[in-house]
Amino acid sequence: MKVLCFVLFVTAAVSVSAQTLAVKHVGPSHDKKVVCYVATWAVYRPDPGKFSLEDLEPGLCTHLVYSFAGLNETTNTIKSLDPWQDLETDYGRAGYKRIVALKDKYPHLKVTLAIGGWNEGSPRYSNMASKAESRDAFVKSVLLMLNNYKFDGLDLDWEYPTKRDGKPYDRENFVLLVKELSEAFQPYGYILTAALGAGKTTMETAYDLAKLSRYLDLIHMMCYDYHGTWDGVLGANAPLRGINDEDTLSVEWTVEYLLSHGVSPYKMVMGLPMYGRTFILRDPSTKVLEFGSTPVQSTGFKGPYTGEAGFMGYNEICVAASNGSQWEYHWHEQSETPYIRDGEKVIAYDNGRSLAIKVKFAIDKNLGGLMVWSIDTDDFKGLCNETDAYIDFVERHKRMVQDPLVQKAVKTLNIPDANLLGSRGPHYVVKDGLLSLRLPHLKYSNYALMQTINDAISLAVEEKRIMDEMDRLSRDNEVPTNEDSGVNRLGVSFVCLFVCLSSVLGIKV
Repeated sequence: MKVLCFVLFVTAAVSVSAQTLAVKHVGPSHDKKVVCYVATWAVYRPDPGKFSLEDLEPGLCTHLVYSFAGLNETTNTIKSLDPWQDLETDYGRAGYKRIVALKDKYPHLKVTLAIGGWNEGSPRYSNMASKAESRDAFVKSVLLMLNNYKFDGLDLDWEYPTKRDGKPYDRENFVLLVKELSEAFQPYGYILTAALGAGKTTMETAYDLAKLSRYLDLIHMMCYDYHGTWDGVLGANAPLRGINDEDTLSVEWTVEYLLSHGVSPYKMVMGLPMYGRTFILRDPSTKVLEFGSTPVQSTGFKGPYTGEAGFMGYNEICVAASNGSQWEYHWHEQSETPYIRDGEKVIAYDNGRSLAIKVKFAIDKNLGGLMVWSIDTDDFKGLCNETDAYIDFVERHKRMVQDPLVQKAVKTLNIPDANLLGSRGPHYVVKDGLLSLRLPHLKYSNYALMQTINDAISLAVEEKRIMDEMDRLSRDNEVPTNEDSGVNRLGVSFVCLFVCLSSVLGIKV
């Protein structure tokens, strides 16, 4: 009987353990941050663009940022901007509780609360940060909020210090606010991050970047909204490169500026947009479109779900561009940007290919990770087909294989043989004695962009490892090692000594 009870106990324990393991999910396979902002007002959009927390695939992110909370300018305390959606009181939807509860099934997740955003403006944050007592009231209210709802930290999204009716002293006060929050968070292990604007004038006037990098755990750079209808001409929303060497409005310029002004690369999380900018040409008969010069009207057109003039989510764009529509696809080489056109209408946006290119850039710069604004405008319903996302990785692989050093790098790095692996494992493997590239396959039928970002991170990390090794091997072949140099110097010394002695002794050499 005891034996039977023991067997039943073990069986039950194994069953419970298996069930527990079954409900636990893992996140991305790489070690980079993938920060996903969630725009909570997306729940009010019409179907199929309506997005609720139940639509999330948390395994695609390392961090979820619930956006946004606001600031009570009378008490200088953090507050819910949508109590019915955020809280449980009065039969509310309990958004705070529901998003934090995702950590039970996805233990890798960090879930933080963002405060601010464009609609909150700048003056109320400027006033709060201007006095020690109002900053103290804010910090205490944040600690209470995080503790009550079990968030992992706070994301500051003040748009922007010194700008939009802010004050010149905002720059210094923002640092004080961040410092005081950081010190208050330390005993609790809370995360402190901030979303910073990427424009040159904003970075110059709003932020003491070196000091912010010291106190913030992560810096979320909003590397988008570089161009739109406000320019009066056609432009890319998030160009990797500017249209010329003097153009400061690009992802590349922003990242280089941050690195040169004291921001630690491992703290930098580069923003990627899951939306595009819409334009209406002033002259519909224009044949050739030029970024930076083709005139457009002052207002763009709206998407069917988001309903904002000049803005369309990727989920809206990809549906519009499919199903035999009149939209013509184009690629702008200089900025690495796709755009589509239907008569007078133009949309400059990001797709899988352009995002993969930006991911590669971020990995080459050794950045801490990537951030997306916002996950609710990815193709979360799986209504589109994303193609050619990794075409640039394929082209680089073709060139790598032709490099004589690649075979040496494969050996020194111990790149595994494809025949010894299953379908999982690294993307770069050895097959028939040559470096081979295995392209990723989409795990889910939805979230094509998020899956591309994660896969592109893994691809870029592996590619960079190989390229770095090839560079090392190349340098070692060109430049003598210290040991070799020492031997050569010793040999030269002996020759010189022999010649000198021969001359003294009268020996012919």
